[in-house]
Amino acid sequence: MSRRKDSIKEIHKILFLATVDTHLCYFHIPFMKLLKLKGYDVEAAAAPVDGFKEKKEKEGFVFHSIPFSRNPLHPKNIGAFFRLLQLLKKNKYLLIHTHTPVASFLGRFAAKLAGIPSVLYTAHGFHFFEGAPRKNWLLYYTAEKIVAKWTDALLVMNQEDFENGKKLGFVPGKSLFLVHGVGVDIKRYSQVHEGSTIRDELGISNDSVVITCIAEFNQNKNHDFIIQAWPEIKKKKMNTNLILVGDGELLETMKEKITSSGISSVFFLGKREDIPQILSGSDIGLLVSKREGLPRCIMETMAAGKPVVATDIRGNRDLVEDGVNGYLVKLGDIEDLTHSIIKLAEDVDLRKQMGKKGREMIEAYSLENVLEEMSEIYDKFLE
Repeated sequence: MSRRKDSIKEIHKILFLATVDTHLCYFHIPFMKLLKLKGYDVEAAAAPVDGFKEKKEKEGFVFHSIPFSRNPLHPKNIGAFFRLLQLLKKNKYLLIHTHTPVASFLGRFAAKLAGIPSVLYTAHGFHFFEGAPRKNWLLYYTAEKIVAKWTDALLVMNQEDFENGKKLGFVPGKSLFLVHGVGVDIKRYSQVHEGSTIRDELGISNDSVVITCIAEFNQNKNHDFIIQAWPEIKKKKMNTNLILVGDGELLETMKEKITSSGISSVFFLGKREDIPQILSGSDIGLLVSKREGLPRCIMETMAAGKPVVATDIRGNRDLVEDGVNGYLVKLGDIEDLTHSIIKLAEDVDLRKQMGKKGREMIEAYSLENVLEEMSEIYDKFLE
């Protein structure tokens, strides 16, 4: 990529790019603030999602509307590409940091055409991975191979993606970096103020076992797997309660399944902002996804000092060490899932032991530590 060093000194703008603005608002505001403190003008570009206008205005960053579609083959992405290209040419950013597959593919192509000096891409979990459908490898791996030459640095969050990054031609320490996710504010989860608890809100007794799953209701998060195992879990351990936190396209469908099947002790909380308080009142964290990059909800559960039961997939296994801070279960193995949950539900000491170990292990993933990692990487490409 050509670099016009004579004009770089005049450029102080940096752009964060994602397919939808919720991604930036949820995960990247701390890194935008970091660069702002370094003296750069930081802006963002993404497709706007209803309900986030106030949050974006509160943070004080300029957000440009680019009408991306999450579907990589949707025709509206053509128009989004040209609008993005116009933005890049107009503002002449010193660096752009891209996230999510569609925006990152189009963004890196546009950055080359616009002559952007430095382009970083954070993969929050490649769509090609061990066990992924062949079509994922054909589409997403091929796309990454094409734009790799226009990517100054690839940042990944798990070991499997790191190995795939090397296969794409990136060099560890120079253009390939394994970072500890997007960071978690550990103090926020370990220092929960006393007051009304989630148990009080839901009428759950203190001697009951609370299992909490924080995940959007979509096919990938695999809530059906939990529901299939739940009747057997209740049969073996009557005083268990399942809390499901999140919204999504399959939320109403899941509620209907629970109602029609007569399954008891399942609570739907929807989207919540008081996750630390919810986890504080929980005993076990649960995530049964089919695919993950590095799930923040597991990091949050570990920060809260709770054991985790999760599917044995990329990302989950980077955080959960089987038998140490929780259990990893095989996808689709209802008996394995049931056994792991019951084992923790019946043993208070084991839950405390694993929760304590998870709290120690998550230190490396603290927001403070990740900000230091990212600061060094940014400095390397902003010299």
